[in-house]
Amino acid sequence: MGVGLIRTITRPTPVPDSTTLAGYREALAYLFARTTGGYKFGLERTLELLDRLGNPQTKYPSLHVAGTNGKGSSVATMAALLTARGRRVATYTSPHLVDFRERMVVAGDPIPPDDVVDFITRRTPEVEEIGASFFEATTAMAFDLFRNAGVELAVVEVGLGGRLDSTNVIEPIVTAITSIDFDHQQYLGDTIAAIAGEKAGIIKPNIPVVVGHLHPEAYEVIARIARDRSAALLAADDIAEDLRNAPLGLRGEHQRANAAVAIRVVETLDRFGVAIDKQAILDGLATVTWPGRLDHRRLPNGREVILDAAHNPAGARALASYLRGLGRERPTLVFGAMRDKDVDGMLTALLPEIGRVIVTQPSNTRAANPEELASRIRALAPALSIDVIASPHDAVQSATRESPLVVVAGSIFLLGDVIEEIGA
Repeated sequence: MGVGLIRTITRPTPVPDSTTLAGYREALAYLFARTTGGYKFGLERTLELLDRLGNPQTKYPSLHVAGTNGKGSSVATMAALLTARGRRVATYTSPHLVDFRERMVVAGDPIPPDDVVDFITRRTPEVEEIGASFFEATTAMAFDLFRNAGVELAVVEVGLGGRLDSTNVIEPIVTAITSIDFDHQQYLGDTIAAIAGEKAGIIKPNIPVVVGHLHPEAYEVIARIARDRSAALLAADDIAEDLRNAPLGLRGEHQRANAAVAIRVVETLDRFGVAIDKQAILDGLATVTWPGRLDHRRLPNGREVILDAAHNPAGARALASYLRGLGRERPTLVFGAMRDKDVDGMLTALLPEIGRVIVTQPSNTRAANPEELASRIRALAPALSIDVIASPHDAVQSATRESPLVVVAGSIFLLGDVIEEIGA
C-alpha cells in the first residue's frame, strides 16, 4: 500500500446538515458532561438502562473483543471479513478520533446524527434517574441503534478492562482477547496476571474464546478461567504464522497477530452458517483500514505524517519496530500524552528511533503538561533536540517545515486533534 492519503472509514462520513448540526452538538454536550465523574465500574446501571430499552443487545448476535492493544484493529478486520461475506455488520469501538459517530458504525457508515439526537432527547430522564455515565449511556445507545438498524451481527470492543466494563452485559457467541500488557494499572492491577484476570472477565460459560499471542503468565490465567467456565480456548498463533507473506491493509508486523485473531474468530462462526473461504479472507485482509494505526498521510506541502495511537509501552514498542524497519532518516516526533500513562515506558521505546521531539498538549482535560513531559524526555535523552509547542496544530506545522517525515503519537486524543487540522 502506498503512503499517500488513506480514507479513515469504509465510506465518507455523511456531514450533518445545518438544521441537524445544532441539535447534534447540544446532544453531545449533554452526553460529554457525564464524563466529569470519572470512571464508573460495574454493570448494574448499564443493565438497568438496557432493560428500560427492551434489552436491544439480545436481538442480534455479538462478538466481544478485549485486549490491551490490537482490539480495535481486530474489530475492524472482523467487520471487513464479515461484510465481504454479505453480512450487515455493526461495530462499537472507543474512543473516537474526530466525530463521536465513529464509535457506532453500521454497514460501513457512522450512525446518522439524528439518531444520536433522538436517543438523547427521549432517554435523558432514564439516564439521569439511573445516574449512567457517559460510557454507560453511549453503550446503551449503540446497542439500541444497532437493533433499530436491523444489524445481523455486532462486533463490540471492550472499553476498559473487561470484567466490569459496560460492554460486558452482552452474551456473545464468541469472545476474543488480543493481547495483555501494562496499561491502566490503576484500575486493572499492576501485574500481568491481574490485568489478564480483568480482561478474562468477558469469557462466558460454554462460549469459545480466541486468544492472540500472550505472555505465558497471562495465558495461564486466561486458560484457567476458560476451563472453569467450560469455554473452548482457541489460539491464533498458528494463523499468524501462516500470514507471514500475506498482504495486509494495516501496516506493521504486529497487525499479523491482530489479523490472526480476527480470522480465528470468524472461523468459529462456521457453525452459524458464516463460512468464508481462504481467498475471501486474504482479499479482505488487504483492504482493511483503521485510522490512527501506522496511518500515513501526505500533506499539501509534500511532507509525510505517520499517525499512530501508541499510548502505552507495548504500542510504543510496536511503533518503534515499524520505524526501524522503514530504513529512513530518523523522523521528528510530535508527542503528547495523558497524565495517567506510563510516559517513561513509551519514551524509552520510541526515543532511540527519533531525531527531534516537539512536545504538545492534546485538547483533553487529562492531558499531561507539555513542559513536564519535555523535562522527562531531556532526562531520558539529553542529546536530543526538544521543543515545546502547546498547540497540536502549530506543533505539526513546525515539525513538517523542518522534517520530511513526522510521527504523531502518544495519545489517541492527540491524533484526533491533528486529523481535524490536516483533514481525512
